[in-house]
Amino acid sequence: MNNLKFYLKKARKEKWAIGQFNFSTESQLKGVVSAAQNLKSPVILGTSEGESRFFGLEEAVALRNVLRKKTRLPIFLNLDHGKSLDYLEEAIDAGYDMVHFDGSKLPSEENINETKKIVKYARRKGVLVEGEVGMFATDSSKMYQEKFEIKEELLTNPEESVKYIDKSKVLLLAISVGNFHGIEISGQNPRLLLNRLAEIKRTAKDVFLVLHGGSGILEEDIRQAISLGIVKININTEIRLAFTKSLKDYLEENLEEITPYKYLQNSTEAVLKLAEEKMLLFGSNNKI
Repeated sequence: MNNLKFYLKKARKEKWAIGQFNFSTESQLKGVVSAAQNLKSPVILGTSEGESRFFGLEEAVALRNVLRKKTRLPIFLNLDHGKSLDYLEEAIDAGYDMVHFDGSKLPSEENINETKKIVKYARRKGVLVEGEVGMFATDSSKMYQEKFEIKEELLTNPEESVKYIDKSKVLLLAISVGNFHGIEISGQNPRLLLNRLAEIKRTAKDVFLVLHGGSGILEEDIRQAISLGIVKININTEIRLAFTKSLKDYLEENLEEITPYKYLQNSTEAVLKLAEEKMLLFGSNNKI
């Protein structure tokens, strides 16, 4: 099986993106992997610190291994928004394919220095590291009723990103260009700052650019972002919504049902459908 770096390079060259889909239950994971299997798509499975502490680092790696063997798919595992270097090292030692260090709340030099430490540790194990410049001030577990503006100081500064890349030696960079965690339900979808994205890409050299907060972004902006160099897009809130809504709907209609495999199947299928839609949008289908 080709490694993750191979698919990141392939995505950049061919102008498509790999989806990262976060999970905290086996039912969510199975839905995402089934979508990848149906569409012959590489896929990244993500767990935040909270999700992985609930699910288990070694358990996530074990399931990835089982599903890789069963499906023969390029399935990769990422620790998303890790803020503790010790916990990132635990994920690396457990067998994660990549880790994302979120030092966005740290002063610039401290973010660089902490990132360098995890890059050095990860390289010894052949693990990729994603860093972050700019900040996502919102929460992936929330829906926002009103439109809000992202402050300039939270956006990725192209000059700062160059300094960070050069000094930290990260391979992937999460950027803030109008995207945010969670989903806005005001009816006014967030718009990406595509000119800023183009400038970051121009100065970022060979680093792979990552778009967090992919839930709720207009399809037109997603396609434009991919054409401008985004190679990895993270989806979490929409996965949670699809899973939870299906579960609630089923239990409301079947008040006496107590058999988990019956009501969880609907939620798995809801996640599968959503993941397929995103993979087709990202253009990752038939890329194996």
